[in-house]
Amino acid sequence: MPATCARNWSPTRSRPRASARGAGGLRGAFFHSDNGAQYVSKEFAQVYGDLGVIRSRGAVGTSADNAAAESLNATMKRETLQGRQRWNGAYEARLAVFRWATRHHTRRRHSRLGQISPIAYEQRSTTPATAA
Repeated sequence: MPATCARNWSPTRSRPRASARGAGGLRGAFFHSDNGAQYVSKEFAQVYGDLGVIRSRGAVGTSADNAAAESLNATMKRETLQGRQRWNGAYEARLAVFRWATRHHTRRRHSRLGQISPIAYEQRSTTPATAA
């Protein structure tokens, strides 16, 4: 998030309340963040408390818990932007992220998973072995 956006961000001016109106709302959802000022503010705590969201923060001075998320976000940005400076609108951006996530989880091979997709890995690890 650009510095100007971060300075002006407010949970009461964003969309958490609109999101909560969806099917079942957000009650019981987890929100994990670092210890940035916007995430530890009283205003943030009030809004997410009202919505029933469970807050989770990493320990101060440790980045290990955010490393995987940061890597995923960097890959998503690099692969969806592919040299672009911006999208023409929110719909176009959402569509690009949806396409990327679909490909990332269903078709893209991951070296960490033995060159198979995450969905294939998950299906293989949850399929019970059959006796010969």
